[in-house]
Amino acid sequence: MNEVWLYITAAVCAFLFSGINPAIILSKLIYHRDIREEGSGNPGFTNFKRVFGGKYAWFVFALDILKSVVFCAVFGTLFGRFYGHYQLGVAFTGFFAMLGHCFPVWYHLKGGKGFLVYVGMIWMIDWRVGLAATAIFLLVLFTIKYMSLASMILAAVSPVILLIAGADSNMVIFLCALSSVLMIFRHRANIVRLINHTESRFSVSSRKKE
Repeated sequence: MNEVWLYITAAVCAFLFSGINPAIILSKLIYHRDIREEGSGNPGFTNFKRVFGGKYAWFVFALDILKSVVFCAVFGTLFGRFYGHYQLGVAFTGFFAMLGHCFPVWYHLKGGKGFLVYVGMIWMIDWRVGLAATAIFLLVLFTIKYMSLASMILAAVSPVILLIAGADSNMVIFLCALSSVLMIFRHRANIVRLINHTESRFSVSSRKKE
């Protein structure tokens, strides 16, 4: 397979399919409401859970990670098999999956924040990096109870952990860092709320009271 066409195919497939948002689909299909018009308006796991509770929110959680893992695994394997660049294939595909999730063509370029897509990507790049970053994320989340801050910390530390663990190339670290910047940028409204002490805290089991 021609390398240029592999890059193009990975970018297009990841961007288009990752733009399919399970939070939007399930909110309309199950509750006949649009998650973008509820709560914070973000079509992601956290807002879905706050608005509708955890019964179907974990499907959103699983599907958002799965769409990242599947495409990263497929194209990472292809890049690895034909050109010996597995991690690069995963990082490149993951970046475009994040772009597709954050700016979906199916929803007028208004999508989620990309956290779960990012998590799927870092686990596929190197499971050791994924494990370490996830451990830090969970420690922060269950200590301070702010999903947004824990997510941004995960994004900030992941490229550093990848650098320490050792990546196949500097481009892998660059793409991981670029994805981190994108995710943190998508949390800019949360940053304002954190500064103003108006950010909602995360709960594993409970739904935000009306």
